[in-house]
Amino acid sequence: MRASASTEAGLRFSLEKLSFLVSHRLGFDVFGAKNGLPECAKPFLDPRPPLHAGLASAEGGITLCVVGRRPRIPPQLKGRPFSLDEARAAGLTLDALSGRSWRRLGTELYCWSGLREDPWQLLLAWRAYLPPDAVFTGLTAAWLYRLDVDPVHPIEVVVPLRSGMRSRPGLNVRRGDLAMALVTTVRGLRATTIARTLRDLCRRAAPVEALIAIDAAVRLRLIDKVALTRQHSLGSLAAPAESPMETRLRWLLLQAGLPRPEVQTELRDTAGRFLGRADLYYPSSRLVIEYDGANHRDRLVEDNRRQNLLINAGFRILRFTATDVHQRSDVVVAQVRSALVRVSSHSR
Repeated sequence: MRASASTEAGLRFSLEKLSFLVSHRLGFDVFGAKNGLPECAKPFLDPRPPLHAGLASAEGGITLCVVGRRPRIPPQLKGRPFSLDEARAAGLTLDALSGRSWRRLGTELYCWSGLREDPWQLLLAWRAYLPPDAVFTGLTAAWLYRLDVDPVHPIEVVVPLRSGMRSRPGLNVRRGDLAMALVTTVRGLRATTIARTLRDLCRRAAPVEALIAIDAAVRLRLIDKVALTRQHSLGSLAAPAESPMETRLRWLLLQAGLPRPEVQTELRDTAGRFLGRADLYYPSSRLVIEYDGANHRDRLVEDNRRQNLLINAGFRILRFTATDVHQRSDVVVAQVRSALVRVSSHSR
Protein backbone atom coordinates (compact mmCIF):
# COMPACT_ATOMS: atom_id res chain seq x y z
CA MET A 1 0.00 0.00 0.00
CA ARG A 2 1.46 3.34 -1.06
CA ALA A 3 2.09 5.93 1.65
CA SER A 4 -0.24 8.93 1.73
CA ALA A 5 0.87 12.31 0.39
CA SER A 6 1.10 13.74 3.91
CA THR A 7 3.25 10.80 5.10
CA GLU A 8 5.57 11.16 2.12
CA ALA A 9 5.86 14.88 2.70
CA GLY A 10 6.73 14.22 6.34
CA LEU A 11 9.44 11.77 5.33
CA ARG A 12 10.89 14.26 2.88
CA PHE A 13 10.94 16.93 5.59
CA SER A 14 12.78 14.54 7.97
CA LEU A 15 15.30 13.63 5.29
CA GLU A 16 15.94 17.28 4.55
CA LYS A 17 16.66 17.84 8.25
CA LEU A 18 19.04 14.84 8.17
CA SER A 19 20.74 16.29 5.10
CA PHE A 20 21.22 19.59 6.92
CA LEU A 21 22.83 17.85 9.94
CA VAL A 22 25.13 15.73 7.77
CA SER A 23 26.20 18.75 5.75
CA HIS A 24 27.26 20.63 8.86
CA ARG A 25 29.09 17.61 10.30
CA LEU A 26 30.85 16.35 7.14
CA GLY A 27 31.13 19.52 5.08
CA PHE A 28 28.91 18.51 2.17
CA ASP A 29 25.25 17.97 1.47
CA VAL A 30 24.14 14.36 1.12
CA PHE A 31 22.30 15.51 -2.00
CA GLY A 32 25.49 16.90 -3.55
CA ALA A 33 25.46 20.55 -2.46
CA LYS A 34 28.40 22.04 -0.54
CA ASN A 35 26.45 23.42 2.38
CA GLY A 36 27.67 24.47 5.78
CA LEU A 37 31.12 25.73 4.66
CA PRO A 38 32.34 29.29 4.18
CA GLU A 39 32.64 30.36 0.55
CA CYS A 40 36.44 30.63 0.75
CA ALA A 41 36.72 26.90 1.63
CA LYS A 42 34.47 25.52 -1.11
CA PRO A 43 37.03 25.71 -3.97
CA PHE A 44 39.32 23.35 -2.01
CA LEU A 45 36.73 20.57 -1.80
CA ASP A 46 37.01 17.53 -4.01
CA PRO A 47 34.27 18.07 -6.61
CA ARG A 48 33.35 14.40 -6.15
CA PRO A 49 31.70 14.01 -2.76
CA PRO A 50 33.08 11.10 -0.69
CA LEU A 51 29.53 9.83 -0.16
CA HIS A 52 26.71 9.61 -2.67
CA ALA A 53 23.19 9.66 -1.33
CA GLY A 54 19.71 10.25 -2.55
CA LEU A 55 16.06 9.36 -2.30
CA ALA A 56 14.89 6.10 -3.80
CA SER A 57 11.16 5.77 -4.26
CA ALA A 58 9.65 2.42 -3.33
CA GLU A 59 6.14 1.16 -3.37
CA GLY A 60 6.03 1.40 0.39
CA GLY A 61 7.53 4.90 0.66
CA ILE A 62 10.96 6.58 0.46
CA THR A 63 14.40 5.14 1.27
CA LEU A 64 17.60 7.08 1.96
CA CYS A 65 20.56 5.46 0.16
CA VAL A 66 24.11 6.35 1.24
CA VAL A 67 26.89 4.57 -0.66
CA GLY A 68 30.66 4.97 -0.16
CA ARG A 69 33.03 5.02 -3.11
CA ARG A 70 34.72 1.65 -3.50
CA PRO A 71 38.52 2.06 -3.17
CA ARG A 72 40.51 1.30 -6.29
CA ILE A 73 42.76 -1.73 -5.91
CA PRO A 74 45.17 -2.21 -8.83
CA PRO A 75 45.32 -5.96 -9.58
CA GLN A 76 49.11 -5.92 -10.00
CA LEU A 77 49.47 -4.92 -6.32
CA LYS A 78 47.24 -7.61 -4.80
CA GLY A 79 49.58 -10.60 -4.95
CA ARG A 80 52.73 -9.34 -3.19
CA PRO A 81 54.22 -6.52 -1.11
CA PHE A 82 55.08 -3.40 -3.10
CA SER A 83 57.05 -0.20 -2.73
CA LEU A 84 55.73 3.35 -2.58
CA ASP A 85 57.15 3.97 -6.05
CA GLU A 86 55.22 0.99 -7.41
CA ALA A 87 52.05 2.26 -5.74
CA ARG A 88 52.45 5.69 -7.29
CA ALA A 89 53.12 4.13 -10.70
CA ALA A 90 49.80 2.28 -10.29
CA GLY A 91 48.01 5.55 -9.54
CA LEU A 92 47.77 5.34 -5.74
CA THR A 93 48.55 8.25 -3.44
CA LEU A 94 49.86 8.26 0.12
CA ASP A 95 46.38 9.24 1.25
CA ALA A 96 44.91 6.21 -0.50
CA LEU A 97 47.51 3.91 1.07
CA SER A 98 46.45 5.05 4.53
CA GLY A 99 43.01 3.52 3.99
CA ARG A 100 41.80 0.17 5.24
CA SER A 101 42.45 -1.53 1.91
CA TRP A 102 46.21 -1.41 2.49
CA ARG A 103 48.65 -2.47 5.22
CA ARG A 104 51.96 -0.74 5.90
CA LEU A 105 54.78 -3.26 6.35
CA GLY A 106 57.69 -0.88 6.76
CA THR A 107 59.16 2.35 5.46
CA GLU A 108 57.74 2.81 1.94
CA LEU A 109 56.63 -0.84 1.85
CA TYR A 110 52.96 -1.85 1.68
CA CYS A 111 50.65 -4.72 0.80
CA TRP A 112 46.95 -5.25 0.13
CA SER A 113 45.07 -5.87 3.39
CA GLY A 114 43.63 -9.10 1.99
CA LEU A 115 47.05 -10.58 1.27
CA ARG A 116 47.96 -13.58 3.43
CA GLU A 117 51.18 -12.88 5.31
CA ASP A 118 53.96 -14.65 3.46
CA PRO A 119 57.47 -14.29 4.95
CA TRP A 120 59.07 -15.35 1.69
CA GLN A 121 57.34 -12.63 -0.35
CA LEU A 122 58.23 -10.09 2.33
CA LEU A 123 61.90 -11.08 2.25
CA LEU A 124 61.97 -10.74 -1.53
CA ALA A 125 60.35 -7.31 -1.30
CA TRP A 126 62.89 -6.07 1.25
CA ARG A 127 65.75 -7.63 -0.73
CA ALA A 128 65.06 -5.19 -3.57
CA TYR A 129 65.76 -2.32 -1.13
CA LEU A 130 68.98 -3.70 0.33
CA PRO A 131 72.50 -3.19 -1.03
CA PRO A 132 73.82 -6.18 -3.02
CA ASP A 133 76.28 -7.16 -0.27
CA ALA A 134 73.65 -7.24 2.50
CA VAL A 135 73.37 -10.56 4.35
CA PHE A 136 70.34 -11.94 6.18
CA THR A 137 71.21 -12.91 9.72
CA GLY A 138 69.73 -13.92 13.08
CA LEU A 139 66.16 -15.23 13.09
CA THR A 140 65.72 -14.34 9.42
CA ALA A 141 68.69 -16.50 8.42
CA ALA A 142 67.45 -19.26 10.73
CA TRP A 143 64.09 -19.26 8.95
CA LEU A 144 65.83 -19.57 5.60
CA TYR A 145 67.33 -22.80 6.97
CA ARG A 146 63.73 -23.87 7.75
CA LEU A 147 64.15 -23.60 11.51
CA ASP A 148 61.08 -23.01 13.69
CA VAL A 149 61.34 -19.24 14.19
CA ASP A 150 59.58 -15.99 13.25
CA PRO A 151 61.73 -14.42 10.50
CA VAL A 152 60.11 -11.08 9.76
CA HIS A 153 59.29 -9.23 12.98
CA PRO A 154 61.66 -7.61 12.22
CA ILE A 155 63.76 -8.81 9.30
CA GLU A 156 67.44 -8.91 10.34
CA VAL A 157 70.33 -8.04 8.02
CA VAL A 158 74.03 -7.21 8.22
CA VAL A 159 75.46 -4.58 5.86
CA PRO A 160 79.11 -3.52 5.41
CA LEU A 161 80.49 -0.82 7.71
CA ARG A 162 80.67 1.63 4.82
CA SER A 163 76.97 1.24 4.00
CA GLY A 164 74.58 4.08 4.76
CA MET A 165 71.64 1.70 5.24
CA ARG A 166 69.83 2.25 8.55
CA SER A 167 67.24 0.38 10.57
CA ARG A 168 63.62 1.30 9.96
CA PRO A 169 60.22 -0.13 10.90
CA GLY A 170 60.21 -3.79 9.90
CA LEU A 171 63.98 -3.94 9.27
CA ASN A 172 66.79 -4.32 11.82
CA VAL A 173 70.15 -3.36 10.28
CA ARG A 174 73.52 -4.18 11.83
CA ARG A 175 76.87 -3.11 10.43
CA GLY A 176 79.87 -5.37 10.13
CA ASP A 177 82.30 -6.76 7.59
CA LEU A 178 81.63 -10.50 7.58
CA ALA A 179 84.33 -12.86 6.35
CA MET A 180 83.34 -14.69 3.19
CA ALA A 181 83.59 -18.00 5.07
CA LEU A 182 80.65 -16.87 7.25
CA VAL A 183 78.36 -16.09 4.31
CA THR A 184 76.52 -18.53 2.06
CA THR A 185 73.49 -18.64 -0.23
CA VAL A 186 70.33 -20.21 1.16
CA ARG A 187 67.30 -20.62 -1.09
CA GLY A 188 68.74 -18.00 -3.42
CA LEU A 189 69.39 -15.34 -0.74
CA ARG A 190 72.65 -14.33 0.97
CA ALA A 191 72.67 -15.43 4.61
CA THR A 192 75.07 -16.27 7.39
CA THR A 193 76.19 -19.90 7.64
CA ILE A 194 74.21 -22.15 9.98
CA ALA A 195 77.06 -22.15 12.51
CA ARG A 196 77.27 -18.35 12.52
CA THR A 197 73.48 -18.06 12.60
CA LEU A 198 73.21 -20.21 15.73
CA ARG A 199 76.11 -18.35 17.32
CA ASP A 200 74.32 -15.03 16.72
CA LEU A 201 71.10 -16.38 18.21
CA CYS A 202 72.93 -17.60 21.33
CA ARG A 203 74.36 -14.11 21.78
CA ARG A 204 71.25 -12.04 21.06
CA ALA A 205 68.11 -14.10 21.65
CA ALA A 206 66.62 -15.38 24.88
CA PRO A 207 68.19 -18.75 25.78
CA VAL A 208 65.00 -20.73 25.16
CA GLU A 209 64.56 -19.12 21.73
CA ALA A 210 68.15 -19.98 20.82
CA LEU A 211 67.63 -23.55 22.05
CA ILE A 212 64.51 -23.87 19.87
CA ALA A 213 66.63 -23.01 16.82
CA ILE A 214 69.44 -25.34 17.93
CA ASP A 215 67.01 -28.24 18.44
CA ALA A 216 65.54 -27.68 14.98
CA ALA A 217 69.01 -27.59 13.41
CA VAL A 218 69.89 -30.88 15.10
CA ARG A 219 66.60 -32.48 14.03
CA LEU A 220 67.20 -31.40 10.41
CA ARG A 221 70.83 -32.57 10.65
CA LEU A 222 72.16 -29.18 9.60
CA ILE A 223 74.96 -29.20 12.15
CA ASP A 224 76.89 -31.72 14.19
CA LYS A 225 75.96 -31.87 17.87
CA VAL A 226 79.61 -32.27 18.90
CA ALA A 227 80.51 -29.07 17.04
CA LEU A 228 77.58 -27.32 18.69
CA THR A 229 78.78 -28.32 22.14
CA ARG A 230 82.23 -26.89 21.42
CA GLN A 231 80.84 -23.58 20.15
CA HIS A 232 77.93 -22.82 22.50
CA SER A 233 77.07 -23.63 26.10
CA LEU A 234 73.51 -24.34 24.96
CA GLY A 235 74.87 -26.89 22.50
CA SER A 236 75.21 -29.45 25.28
CA LEU A 237 71.41 -29.30 25.71
CA ALA A 238 70.64 -29.82 22.03
CA ALA A 239 68.12 -32.53 21.19
CA PRO A 240 65.96 -33.35 18.14
CA ALA A 241 62.71 -31.96 19.56
CA GLU A 242 59.78 -32.15 17.13
CA SER A 243 58.36 -28.70 17.90
CA PRO A 244 59.23 -25.40 19.60
CA MET A 245 56.75 -26.12 22.41
CA GLU A 246 58.46 -29.42 23.21
CA THR A 247 61.68 -27.45 23.63
CA ARG A 248 59.92 -24.89 25.83
CA LEU A 249 58.52 -27.67 28.01
CA ARG A 250 61.95 -29.28 28.39
CA TRP A 251 63.55 -25.90 29.16
CA LEU A 252 60.92 -25.27 31.83
CA LEU A 253 61.80 -28.52 33.59
CA LEU A 254 65.54 -27.88 33.38
CA GLN A 255 65.19 -24.34 34.73
CA ALA A 256 63.25 -25.74 37.68
CA GLY A 257 66.21 -27.97 38.54
CA LEU A 258 64.60 -31.24 37.44
CA PRO A 259 66.72 -33.97 35.81
CA ARG A 260 67.33 -33.74 32.10
CA PRO A 261 64.82 -35.92 30.22
CA GLU A 262 65.49 -37.92 27.09
CA VAL A 263 63.94 -36.56 23.88
CA GLN A 264 62.03 -38.52 21.21
CA THR A 265 62.87 -41.85 22.81
CA GLU A 266 61.49 -45.07 21.29
CA LEU A 267 59.29 -46.97 23.75
CA ARG A 268 58.86 -50.76 23.59
CA ASP A 269 57.04 -53.36 25.65
CA THR A 270 58.71 -56.34 27.33
CA ALA A 271 58.45 -58.32 24.08
CA GLY A 272 60.33 -55.61 22.22
CA ARG A 273 57.32 -54.39 20.26
CA PHE A 274 57.47 -50.71 19.29
CA LEU A 275 54.77 -48.66 21.05
CA GLY A 276 55.68 -45.12 20.06
CA ARG A 277 58.03 -42.23 20.74
CA ALA A 278 57.97 -40.12 23.87
CA ASP A 279 58.32 -36.35 23.55
CA LEU A 280 60.20 -36.41 26.88
CA TYR A 281 61.11 -39.47 28.91
CA TYR A 282 62.62 -40.30 32.31
CA PRO A 283 63.73 -43.94 31.93
CA SER A 284 64.50 -44.57 35.61
CA SER A 285 60.92 -43.61 36.46
CA ARG A 286 59.31 -44.94 33.26
CA LEU A 287 57.68 -41.50 33.11
CA VAL A 288 56.51 -40.31 29.70
CA ILE A 289 55.79 -36.58 29.26
CA GLU A 290 53.77 -35.60 26.21
CA TYR A 291 53.05 -32.18 24.74
CA ASP A 292 49.59 -31.96 23.16
CA GLY A 293 49.69 -29.44 20.32
CA ALA A 294 46.97 -27.95 18.15
CA ASN A 295 46.64 -31.17 16.12
CA HIS A 296 46.05 -33.35 19.19
CA ARG A 297 42.27 -33.19 18.72
CA ASP A 298 42.60 -34.39 15.11
CA ARG A 299 44.51 -37.50 16.19
CA LEU A 300 42.77 -38.04 19.53
CA VAL A 301 41.72 -41.64 18.79
CA GLU A 302 45.24 -42.63 17.75
CA ASP A 303 46.75 -40.91 20.80
CA ASN A 304 44.30 -42.66 23.13
CA ARG A 305 45.11 -46.09 21.68
CA ARG A 306 48.82 -45.39 22.01
CA GLN A 307 48.38 -44.21 25.60
CA ASN A 308 46.50 -47.39 26.51
CA LEU A 309 49.33 -49.50 25.09
CA LEU A 310 51.90 -47.54 27.10
CA ILE A 311 49.95 -47.80 30.36
CA ASN A 312 49.45 -51.54 29.89
CA ALA A 313 53.20 -51.86 29.31
CA GLY A 314 53.93 -50.22 32.66
CA PHE A 315 54.67 -46.65 31.57
CA ARG A 316 53.23 -43.61 33.36
CA ILE A 317 52.14 -40.58 31.35
CA LEU A 318 51.74 -36.85 32.00
CA ARG A 319 50.27 -34.65 29.26
CA PHE A 320 50.56 -30.86 28.97
CA THR A 321 49.35 -28.14 26.60
CA ALA A 322 50.63 -24.72 25.57
CA THR A 323 48.37 -23.13 28.18
CA ASP A 324 50.00 -25.28 30.86
CA VAL A 325 53.50 -24.29 29.77
CA HIS A 326 52.79 -20.57 29.43
CA GLN A 327 50.23 -19.94 32.18
CA ARG A 328 50.52 -22.83 34.65
CA SER A 329 54.24 -23.55 34.61
CA ASP A 330 54.35 -23.99 38.39
CA VAL A 331 51.72 -26.73 38.15
CA VAL A 332 53.66 -28.48 35.38
CA VAL A 333 56.86 -28.48 37.43
CA ALA A 334 55.06 -29.63 40.59
CA GLN A 335 53.37 -32.55 38.82
CA VAL A 336 56.57 -33.77 37.17
CA ARG A 337 58.56 -33.42 40.38
CA SER A 338 55.88 -35.27 42.33
CA ALA A 339 55.88 -38.13 39.80
CA LEU A 340 59.67 -38.45 39.97
CA VAL A 341 59.77 -38.31 43.77
CA ARG A 342 56.98 -40.90 44.09
CA VAL A 343 58.90 -43.44 42.00
CA SER A 344 62.15 -42.69 43.84
CA SER A 345 60.53 -43.32 47.22
CA HIS A 346 58.95 -46.59 46.03
CA SER A 347 62.28 -47.91 44.77
CA ARG A 348 63.96 -47.66 48.18
